[in-house]
Amino acid sequence: MALDPHRKTTHIRARLITAAAILFWLAVWQGVSAAIGQEILLVSPVSVLVRLVQLMGEGAFWCAIGFSLGRIYAGFMLALLSASLLAGVAYRFSWVRLLVAPPIFAVKSTPVASFVILALVWVSSRNLSVLISFLMVFPIVYLSLLEGLENTDSGLLEMARVFRFSPWSRLVGIFLPQCTPYFLSACRVSLGLCWKSGIAAEVIGLPDGSIGEKLYQAKIFLQTSDLFAWTVTIVAVSAVFERLFLYLANLLGKAVSGVSQDKEQLVAQQERSR
Repeated sequence: MALDPHRKTTHIRARLITAAAILFWLAVWQGVSAAIGQEILLVSPVSVLVRLVQLMGEGAFWCAIGFSLGRIYAGFMLALLSASLLAGVAYRFSWVRLLVAPPIFAVKSTPVASFVILALVWVSSRNLSVLISFLMVFPIVYLSLLEGLENTDSGLLEMARVFRFSPWSRLVGIFLPQCTPYFLSACRVSLGLCWKSGIAAEVIGLPDGSIGEKLYQAKIFLQTSDLFAWTVTIVAVSAVFERLFLYLANLLGKAVSGVSQDKEQLVAQQERSR
């Protein structure tokens, strides 16, 4: 389906403005670096790009990305699944909601560094980022989904009760479409947070072959170009994964909405037949 010409023009204009803004700040970065004249303090973007290309030719670079990416987003997915299940149980049983409220508040309020130091007592440094990512994502997803469940349209729930929908039909036809916006919003917030907190955990725990270890080594040996190159890598990997995950989540949300519409049409036909 062709895009509306006005919307297409607006989209292109927004992309051009974004590109211009990026070029502007790169120019500012280059100017400040040239003014300082000491790349050990502030490396130029050209030097960072050259070093990044060099790193991309090394196998250790990709191994570090795979190591950190796999563990951090394993914690993310575990948090999504467990928080979704707990939100459903807490919605059904109010005593569960009251029981888990204190630890949820504690996890949400405690600084990442405190969790990292405490977790090192029980968890090896290689799996530290899994736990930290899990802890950072869990309360966000849980609270968002619980809010979505509590704001579910009461009229739809009454309709489901009247027509005696099965629990599965209520889940797919009512709760999932109603909670999808809350779920996507929680994912947008937590994706970047889990990546940053996971890398921070690696910088403290220093697991061998991780991005956090590479950052720490660059800082210790005053390799400013490496430090910036790895930082650019972190931002790029986070952005790519976030876009990919949200794209897939949006596709799933549209599929759920389609199922919900089919259910509504079926109910309407049943009502007319009566």
